[in-house]
Amino acid sequence: DGLWTLPGGYADVGFSPRENIEKEIYEEAGIRAQAKRLYSVRHKAKGEYDPDARDFYKLFFLCDTEKGAEAIAGAEISEAAYFPRTEIPPLSTGRVVESDLVAAWETFSRSESPTHFD
Repeated sequence: DGLWTLPGGYADVGFSPRENIEKEIYEEAGIRAQAKRLYSVRHKAKGEYDPDARDFYKLFFLCDTEKGAEAIAGAEISEAAYFPRTEIPPLSTGRVVESDLVAAWETFSRSESPTHFD
């Protein structure tokens, strides 16, 4: 839809959640990442997302990357970039909503924070 979202996708069979998200980040943004912490599990049908006939859970992870890693758009996306919390671009709300990003920043800023789930 031409709007912004976090790297991600449906889990590939045979891959763990960690392997899947690390693979998706590399494929979509050209960044080698290491998943460090699950910060949120959301039931898409009960969230603020655009309506969807499919029913699934969304897992969100905080990841480490190499210092200075630059985002480069992969074949599946048109653009990849970092942006500050105060400048959230228009989001693809079928995929991600602002509260998902806020939860990431809040979790990152606290060394001990529970995983959000609904």
